[in-house]
Amino acid sequence: MAAARGAASRSPILLRHYLPQVPAAVGGSLGARRDRRRRVRGGVRVFSRYSSQAQDFSSRVQDRAGELTKLVEDLLQTSISTGPRGAYRMVQGIQAILGVGGEWLNEFSKEANTSEGIPAQMRLGLLSPLYLRRFFERMGATYIKLGQFIASAPSFFPPEYVEEFQNCFDRAPPVPYNEIESILLEELQRPLDSLYEYIDPVPIASASIAQVHGARLKSSQKDVVIKVLKPGIEDTLVADLNFIYVVARVLEFLSPELERTSLVAIIKDIKESMLEEVDFRKEAVNMEAFQRYINAMGFDRQAKSPFVYRHCSTKRVLTMERLYGVPLTDLDSIRSLVPDPELTLVTALNVWFGSLISCESFHADVHAGNLWLLRDGRVGFIDFGIVGRISPRTWAAMEIFLASFATEDYKAMASALSEMGATGNDIDIDAFTKDLQKIFSSLQELDSEIIVATARSSNATAVSASVVVDERQMNAMFLDLVRISESYGLKFPREFALLMKQLLYFDRYTRLLAPSMNMLRDERINITSNKQTRTMD
Repeated sequence: MAAARGAASRSPILLRHYLPQVPAAVGGSLGARRDRRRRVRGGVRVFSRYSSQAQDFSSRVQDRAGELTKLVEDLLQTSISTGPRGAYRMVQGIQAILGVGGEWLNEFSKEANTSEGIPAQMRLGLLSPLYLRRFFERMGATYIKLGQFIASAPSFFPPEYVEEFQNCFDRAPPVPYNEIESILLEELQRPLDSLYEYIDPVPIASASIAQVHGARLKSSQKDVVIKVLKPGIEDTLVADLNFIYVVARVLEFLSPELERTSLVAIIKDIKESMLEEVDFRKEAVNMEAFQRYINAMGFDRQAKSPFVYRHCSTKRVLTMERLYGVPLTDLDSIRSLVPDPELTLVTALNVWFGSLISCESFHADVHAGNLWLLRDGRVGFIDFGIVGRISPRTWAAMEIFLASFATEDYKAMASALSEMGATGNDIDIDAFTKDLQKIFSSLQELDSEIIVATARSSNATAVSASVVVDERQMNAMFLDLVRISESYGLKFPREFALLMKQLLYFDRYTRLLAPSMNMLRDERINITSNKQTRTMD
């Protein structure tokens, strides 16, 4: 109250800020006096509005004073875990902001001089999708991964950002081999020539987080690939993710309305997911669990995941069997390896569907770069950095959804989704049915061109670019589904969204390898949980 009285007593001084200075005039005209009173009333209204906003803000902070201590403790703990890398990343962040800000200013000035005027998105400045994506790319590994998360999570982010971040490519120059060699020596604690016959100094692939080199084991003479975490990446990830977490915590504290968006919970999920991705021990566990499932279900003559060589693998180094084959989108090469490409697809579908209910986790990134036909005719599942775990409840909902999808009974699909509580109580089932039909019939329009380079080519860039095109088509399809569904109040669980995305990948492979097959109605494909038992919930 004292603060309020002090503010009120100083109001004449504050009013001078809002009112133009009018020369004193004795016996001024009636119009001038009315004009002066109008200005005074306007200034009082402005002051009152700002004073009211300040009091509202102060009131909100006082109401949440009980949570302030917890917030401060959380921020201090986060700062301690960040360490000196946080200050370094802050400097890099400022440089990135200045760089992207310069680009925006230059392009803004050009647009300002055109007859069309300033585009709406450009008026958002650095928060516009385009310039935010450019900032993320300048900031490197963490932000590129965050951008890819935005691109693949249309349930959480505005559509214009999801669309723009489809262009957030994970392109990174390779780290010099001498730095990779130092990491290998530090991690493996043995002379490299005692483990490997040779290591190719030219990387097979280089992304923002890791780099992959071909090699051969000395003892068994087996061909392997070595996945190495790039230097400084883990510290950078921790610093960046802690900063993003701190911002989310402060925003949620100052604006309780944001709690309904689960902003902090989403950031926590992203943080856990990214930190798992840089711990190659967890990827090794995922790979081994999938191979155990393959063996247990009798799929070992039909499918395979890379064998992990534990004696030369650590948290930052993953040595695994090198598989040779072609992506499932390379129809010509597949025909040269097997007489019936359709059977290859049936195998891939059975192995993957079976993993949903009989494995500890399922492969949650089956794009063309990660699903191959191997030279021996088996299907190869590669790269287990991203996996999913599905609850029995979600799988039951998925079975209903797939059954209606298989029969193209869109009214049953709409009704099932509504009855499961995925939509609001009062919806127009007929309209929802028509919209669902429109979405899924657009699957027919997906381009089925073979665009992924064959394994005979050594051009890794072409393969990478093709995978990006494949990703973009699938994400656009899923984005359409989410847009329509959300208009009816439907909210996808994250695991449901993961499953749907993989299903769209397999639909693409079906159109290419077996265009006359209905993958959800074919008797050779088992997608029902009552025929197999789940080993883990």
